[in-house]
Amino acid sequence: MTTTSTEQALQDRLSVACEVAREAGALQKKRFLDRDAMIYKFKGPQDYLTATDGEVEKLVRSRLLEAFPGDTLLGEEEGGEESDRTWVVDPIDGTSNFARGIPYFCISIAFVLDRVASIGVIYQPMSDELFVAVKGSGATVNGAPMKVSSATAMDRALLEVGRASRQPQAGYLAMLEKVMTAGAAIRGAGSGALAVANVAAGRVEACFETHMYAWDCLAGLVMVEEVGGRINDFLAGDGLLKGNPILATAPGIAEALSDLVGVPLK
Repeated sequence: MTTTSTEQALQDRLSVACEVAREAGALQKKRFLDRDAMIYKFKGPQDYLTATDGEVEKLVRSRLLEAFPGDTLLGEEEGGEESDRTWVVDPIDGTSNFARGIPYFCISIAFVLDRVASIGVIYQPMSDELFVAVKGSGATVNGAPMKVSSATAMDRALLEVGRASRQPQAGYLAMLEKVMTAGAAIRGAGSGALAVANVAAGRVEACFETHMYAWDCLAGLVMVEEVGGRINDFLAGDGLLKGNPILATAPGIAEALSDLVGVPLK
């Protein structure tokens, strides 16, 4: 593709992705509010799966691949395949919150063009917030430009930190001790995608996790880079299919935090 045609292709996909995200979010909200009909099970320790996860992913997959039949889609629930044009979808990021009746979850949609994360769309239906980014074109929330935090000291920083149960506990606890000793405050709200989006929006200074899958964080990482934040090279190696550690941070604490958690930045 030429530069112009690539830009148009991304804009076309962005427009559809935003429409699909809102449609998927409306379905999430409808199912969330119908508490009596909530059905869920566990994929593993503290790893929730609801009927709505599969329902939303089918909807998103159908809409995106109908609009762009030459693309492929990699989803958390149904898998998929990688190509030079791959959608990466988490139908409900924050499923534990969703299942427990906590109104903090989202639909996350990323688009990877030639192994470069180029579009990020995250919609939080309960707050009606649409986070959007296109590589080279900035990032917005509900149309307003996002701005990363200007903090430069760890003792002024709030970090969103999560741990998947599949990861060893010892390393996680050691990391917590390091960053808390450095003065950082810690929170974990149960949604990796929204955690990364919060970094881009300047609501927190950083997000770190020892391992995430691409569908949990890739959309947000596009946003963080677009507003001048720093991230690690998440797609290095087999990151798209198997995941990697994730670090997204305001630039003023980036080097110090990278040293503390042992994750190099791009």
